[in-house]
Amino acid sequence: MSIHGSRILIISMDAPTLRDIRQAAERIRPYAHRTPVLTSASLNRMIGAHLFFKCENFQKVGAFKFRGACHAVLTLSDEEAARGVATHSSGNHAAALALAARTRGIRALIVMPKDAARVKRAAVAEYGGHIIFCEPTLASREATLAEVVKETGATVVHPYNDRRVIAGQGTVALEFIQEVPHLDSLMVPVGGGGLISGTAIVVAELSPGTRIIGVEPAGADDAFRSLRAGRRIPCHQPRTIADGLRASLGDLTFAIIKEHVDRIVTVGEEAIVAAMRLVWERMKIIIEPSAAVPVAALLERKVDLAGQRVGIVLSGGNVDLDRLPWPQAPCG
Repeated sequence: MSIHGSRILIISMDAPTLRDIRQAAERIRPYAHRTPVLTSASLNRMIGAHLFFKCENFQKVGAFKFRGACHAVLTLSDEEAARGVATHSSGNHAAALALAARTRGIRALIVMPKDAARVKRAAVAEYGGHIIFCEPTLASREATLAEVVKETGATVVHPYNDRRVIAGQGTVALEFIQEVPHLDSLMVPVGGGGLISGTAIVVAELSPGTRIIGVEPAGADDAFRSLRAGRRIPCHQPRTIADGLRASLGDLTFAIIKEHVDRIVTVGEEAIVAAMRLVWERMKIIIEPSAAVPVAALLERKVDLAGQRVGIVLSGGNVDLDRLPWPQAPCG
């Protein structure tokens, strides 16, 4: 245990440290993009705060997930790599692991729910991943993955409950704080918790005065309920347009979040869609619904951030353009 400013840093022995995250940054540097931080005067005026957007929608595979997957693959021994890697994912981690595996020249076996977005299924196939479909429940995903591993001996790279993955995701915050120091608050979307866990570790060490605010859909609010109850409460039937946030927290990610995340808030589906459209229109960049969730919290005034310097992680930009969630205007 160590004390940093107003925070007491207590990290599980299984959790990565700041040193691990810095090492991850060096490992993935030749392969991952250092993504830009954008601002918007229009959104600043609308929200009444100074907003800084870390654009992981410009990362390889269009999402922050490449960082964690790439780091996990690069840390495999040659013997492990020879047997390939496997995972379950609704899309972004699947594509990330497929590309990371192709980068190292190894096999990637991907269990995906049968209702996964078309654009994400196509990306996995394009990167050379072998897809095994399952029912859209966590139980089905885990059972199918267990069978795949039993048959192949592949190494499981969990989408979020893996210290190697968390270390890779933590590089988002490492870059963010280097480029934009002295943030008052940092808002992160929450699904399985890998991104916010890595963020929490970095912020606790390097920017202890920064509040970490997690945001998740009201229809997939296991992190909100779990943090309030002090124990994990999985969401067995999540219902949200933010498909990347339907996963429930793992034991490792929950332990980190419980120690270091200041608050988790939830947002409605209409606000998520409105936030996504707002970013498309005002910032001229494409983000997916999961990335819009923190912006939705600002629109719904779920937290009082007036006058603050606020960091927002835009987690990804993979959208099925044939299924846009707003009405299409006729041409001509």
